[in-house]
Amino acid sequence: MYRQPVLKNRRTLLERAEKFISDVYFTDCNLRGRWWTCWFKVSLKIPESWRGKEVHLLWESDGEAMVWRDGQPVQGLTKEGEKTSYILSECLKDEEPHSITLYVEVACNGLFGAGQGSMIAAPDPNRKFSVQKAQLVVFNRDVQEVLTDFEMLVDIVKELGEGEQRGYQALFTVNEMVNLCDPSDPRSFSKARSLAHSFFSQRNGESQHTAHAMGHCHIDSAWLWPYEETIRKCGRSWVTVIRLMEKNPEFVFTCSQAQQFQWVQSWYPGLFSQIQDYVKKGRFIPVGGTWVEMDGNLPSGESMVRQFLEGQRFFNHEFGIVCKEFWLPDTFGYSAQLPQIMQGSGVSNFLTQKLSWNLVNTFPHNTFFWEGLDGSKVLTHFPPGNSYEMKGKVEDLVKTVKNNKDKGRANHSAVLFGFGDGGGGPTQLMLDRLERVQDTDGLPKVQASTPDKLFSQLRADSALLCTWTGELFLELHNGTYTTQAQIKRGNRRCETLLHDIEIAGSLALCRDGTFQYPAEQLQKLWRLLLLNQFHDVIPGSCIEMVVEDALRYYEDIQSDGAKLLKEACGALGSKGNAAGVFNSLPWERQEVIQIQDGAGEPAVGILCVSFQADGSVLMENGILKMVINKDGTLASLHLINANREAISNGCHGNQFVMFDDVPLYWDAWDVMDYHLQTRKPVLEVVQPIHVVSSGGLRSSVSFTLRISDKSTIKQEIVMDAMCPYIKFNTEVQWAESHKFLKVEFPVRVRSPNATYEIQFGHLQRPTHRNTSWDWARFEVWGHKWADLSEHNFGVALLNDCKYGYSVHENTMTLSLLRAPKAPDANADMGTHHFTYAIMPHAGSFQEASVIQSAYNLNFPLRSIQCSPNTIPWSAFSVSSAAIILETIKQAEDRKRALVLRLYESHGSSVTTTLLFLFIQFTAIWHVFFVVFCDLLERHDPTQPAHMTSEGITLTFSPFQIVSLLLIL
Repeated sequence: MYRQPVLKNRRTLLERAEKFISDVYFTDCNLRGRWWTCWFKVSLKIPESWRGKEVHLLWESDGEAMVWRDGQPVQGLTKEGEKTSYILSECLKDEEPHSITLYVEVACNGLFGAGQGSMIAAPDPNRKFSVQKAQLVVFNRDVQEVLTDFEMLVDIVKELGEGEQRGYQALFTVNEMVNLCDPSDPRSFSKARSLAHSFFSQRNGESQHTAHAMGHCHIDSAWLWPYEETIRKCGRSWVTVIRLMEKNPEFVFTCSQAQQFQWVQSWYPGLFSQIQDYVKKGRFIPVGGTWVEMDGNLPSGESMVRQFLEGQRFFNHEFGIVCKEFWLPDTFGYSAQLPQIMQGSGVSNFLTQKLSWNLVNTFPHNTFFWEGLDGSKVLTHFPPGNSYEMKGKVEDLVKTVKNNKDKGRANHSAVLFGFGDGGGGPTQLMLDRLERVQDTDGLPKVQASTPDKLFSQLRADSALLCTWTGELFLELHNGTYTTQAQIKRGNRRCETLLHDIEIAGSLALCRDGTFQYPAEQLQKLWRLLLLNQFHDVIPGSCIEMVVEDALRYYEDIQSDGAKLLKEACGALGSKGNAAGVFNSLPWERQEVIQIQDGAGEPAVGILCVSFQADGSVLMENGILKMVINKDGTLASLHLINANREAISNGCHGNQFVMFDDVPLYWDAWDVMDYHLQTRKPVLEVVQPIHVVSSGGLRSSVSFTLRISDKSTIKQEIVMDAMCPYIKFNTEVQWAESHKFLKVEFPVRVRSPNATYEIQFGHLQRPTHRNTSWDWARFEVWGHKWADLSEHNFGVALLNDCKYGYSVHENTMTLSLLRAPKAPDANADMGTHHFTYAIMPHAGSFQEASVIQSAYNLNFPLRSIQCSPNTIPWSAFSVSSAAIILETIKQAEDRKRALVLRLYESHGSSVTTTLLFLFIQFTAIWHVFFVVFCDLLERHDPTQPAHMTSEGITLTFSPFQIVSLLLIL
């Protein structure tokens, strides 16, 4: 029986056993076994006898609530977020209204959705929400103040411990306060408070660590609640922040995600106007510079550019600012190309804390320089408290100092306080706690600060900081590369479609003087796509309602986008009824395409298909020769000219395998290392291999396998003439529970590293498990291709919508489908379609055009109608195969200008020529001049452009991204 070796993490194995007998977690597979708001009208009459008192509405409900007064939102209320009162009067006066009418909007969800039992449980449609308290009360501020003093001192005693002199001073102070304080005599409170003030006023020395306190309210744009509920969460949270700012002049609040600002602008215009005022005062600080806090792994390079382009332009237009820091505290890993993308978007600093979640290895730094794939560096800070939702407690401050892994190198840290994930934000109590210990001996200095102040201080003291090179890989949540396969497919298809629309539209702009580039429509579609790249949506770690919204948005993009593409191609093709082809990629292609009437199929085949005596099928196209077993596995895959066999001795390629997939807690998020020990090949054949088509330009065979009594795989294996790879068009009927489907290709290659495509480039990861850092990467992410090569030969695995990979020793594995049950109980159930391909090659993957082949698989040639006498033409040409012309679009601020984005894809230094071929085919426009620009399309005067009559000469360093502005 097949067994993977037991891996090295004791914790995961122990907790796995505990969960296997749990009566709470994964009960569907272990041994045990909608959204709206309600409105309340609240009529209040304050007694005259309460004159001079602080009067509150006390409100406690299971659901999050918003207080409305005079038609405007004025206060968020949430029991989980410790906000249960709305201040009616701080000191009741006779002239103030004593009869008040309020409206309270209560959502049928708490801060973390509407699940039952577990936080990540799917929403329970039968869950009831109630209002427990609705009372008019007098608030005793003096009692609250002395309570806060006591709490802080008691916590100092606990946190500093018995080994600290300062802890004993706090102990004796608080003991004396108890002696002085008589709960029945409010006059005694002041004496106790005086003692506390004396303690808090004893100052620190100059060398003490400084905590930069910033209010924060991380709001997931969708997660355990749908997008629409997020809008209300933003309103509730941010209006509460405004109320706190009115009372606390030093309070500073940081807030990310341009999409959320745009939602509030649309739904709560009065609140948005107040936010604009506080932004001008430097107290309500937009951060991050992106449209949403996107996933850091799965979006394409161009999508990541657009996150910054849309986000920074929104912040600049509405607030007159450009963010200097990238803010991504809760995302599941960070691509090695992000530093270059940040720098190109006006961002030089980065803040996150998610790598503190690593399951295996502890990341060695909190403050450091992060060096990306191309050598770009950004100053990076992980708050040592390992949280973006601290509460201003002594524990938070002590942890910030103790956890700092860069002691002696960095003496400043961020303290982000406020309820988060589901919103809520800071409270007055948090502010009161921090105010008491601004400069208290024994604790770090605390100052209300901004990201700019923090990073300026860190940069000024950065001489001794270390550098981390390459990706920031999160050793957790690697199931998100595969969960919710329909979302992954929708993302890839929409990225491809928008790419093609922009190129067709740009070329139509040059060719047809009447064509109107669809800038507004494209911005709308891009923003929908960028929204779905939020870090709980594209990873698939969201509830079913969010999945439904996301898939509907993809449908909208594809429906509206198809119309835009048709219009642009119509302008390109001079209109007619002859068949034509639009190629959106910057190289010539020879491919087999399916045309509707089947005309043009040659009578004599150039492909060989034949049955063998054992029932297997031999297929050959002059480049590749393969033998397919009756069950669809590959017995042989031979690269003819190189005379090399790709499939490992005694093994079969295209082997489907199933694994048990029960993580420790985070169901949709995690796949654990121990799942590898449960490998079971899919062996039951429903329909053995048979020929679907043979001869001509395309041959294919098909077969069907049974995974279980609920799930099947039907696959067509396609060999095209002149094609260097074999395609596997796959349909899966999937109805499993806590199972993981993958496909394996054991190949005849030996290498210590495999190569994976990432945004605008590629990187290598180990194929061995020597160290804990190596084996923690048992499941990794990549984009359109992965490659395993030795000198002069290799095998590439391509795909059209998958992101999860594993290459261990010589076995290349593509992750296909998971079946988690939380937070979406129906995740991935249903029918799935996807294509992957296998490509053996001679030489390096660069020399063999693996990168171009993966693009070809993902960007199909598109059939268009044109006039019979249309002459084939190309718009641009690049002289080096290492340079990919990724994007052609109309410039944001100039209608008669194009932006071209290119990148170096091989990892080499290259000088190349970009030829402007389109000017030969249009008399309407010519290139007036060319300038370099950044990713925000701002002119870069430091780089002069060297133009010739035909194009421009460009020099690239490895993996460099270059953007050009062509003025027509």
